[in-house]
Amino acid sequence: QVQLVESGGGLVQAGDSLRLSCAASEASGRTFSWQAVGWFRQAPGKEREFAASISWTGSRTRYADSVAGRFTISRDNAKNTVYLQMNSLKPEDTAVYYCAGGPGGQRVGGYDYWGQGTQVTVSS
Repeated sequence: QVQLVESGGGLVQAGDSLRLSCAASEASGRTFSWQAVGWFRQAPGKEREFAASISWTGSRTRYADSVAGRFTISRDNAKNTVYLQMNSLKPEDTAVYYCAGGPGGQRVGGYDYWGQGTQVTVSS
């Protein structure tokens, strides 16, 4: 079973940057490297929503309109890690951020396994 661990969240001010990491355990690294990875986020009282995704080769990326131009997703398969660089953060970006692996897409159902999440809080 693939295990994912997110890190890099925290409390920042509007306009600041953060880089989130999503690391697959060594035992699941081979599976992780061959699958798409998505970043989703969930704010209190709201449904989990798509933020960004990347194909297993890293050649194709997709972004939600709300983060396009500010967030960048990338991956290093040699390190079994996917990153989400978040710039120009806004208070509305406050949420728990989850990474997920699987076939891909912009729907929660397109992914088979999930990390435990990392909190991002942006103050105004």
